[in-house]
Amino acid sequence: MTVASIFNLGALLVTLAAAFGYFNHRWLKLPHTVGLIIIALAVSVVVLVTDAAFPLLALKTTVRAMVTNIDFGDTLMKALLSFLLFAGALHVDLDALLSRRWVITTMATVGIVLSTFIIAGLMYVSFQAFGLAISFMYCLVFGALISPTDPVAVTGILKYVKVPESLEAKIAGESLFNDGVGVVLFTVLVAMASGGEEAVTVTGAVELFVTEALGGVTLGLVSGYAGDR
Repeated sequence: MTVASIFNLGALLVTLAAAFGYFNHRWLKLPHTVGLIIIALAVSVVVLVTDAAFPLLALKTTVRAMVTNIDFGDTLMKALLSFLLFAGALHVDLDALLSRRWVITTMATVGIVLSTFIIAGLMYVSFQAFGLAISFMYCLVFGALISPTDPVAVTGILKYVKVPESLEAKIAGESLFNDGVGVVLFTVLVAMASGGEEAVTVTGAVELFVTEALGGVTLGLVSGYAGDR
């Protein structure tokens, strides 16, 4: 994908997000993230129905050609995730996080691992009940993918729901820090599920965690301190 096409796709996404956000604010009046998801799903259905009714428009072919040129791994992990975490961190009280750091750390580490195994176990049992031969390792991959919460969605919903301040700080803090653990866990499980067990080592996993989680926190604190000077 050329630089020009990347900028065009980015401009299209920003324009659609703005239009969907206005529509939600003006008529649906749902929490921002929830409204955007619902509208995006509705528009996707409309596009599919339109393509089926008017095949000469070739909407499916156009969209597929655009999407297949995107490296979703790099786009999500190296670009979108950083902006999501930044947007979520803007509305978090740092003092509230520090005062509950042990609870937040436990939920963002042990909680994510437990959630991964619980989801994987439920999926594996469900697949077996329906006669689907899906290995438990791939169920673990999905569990690691789905367990970390979206910080923007969490903070957005907390604006509409009245909860105790301590609970809000714990939820917001966990949603910010669970991504580092989730990335490491997901990466290791994908390597194991794809047959790359020999490449997965404890040292490599620790190094990845330090780079993704602790490195990100350190970079954010230094950048924030420098920007505040």
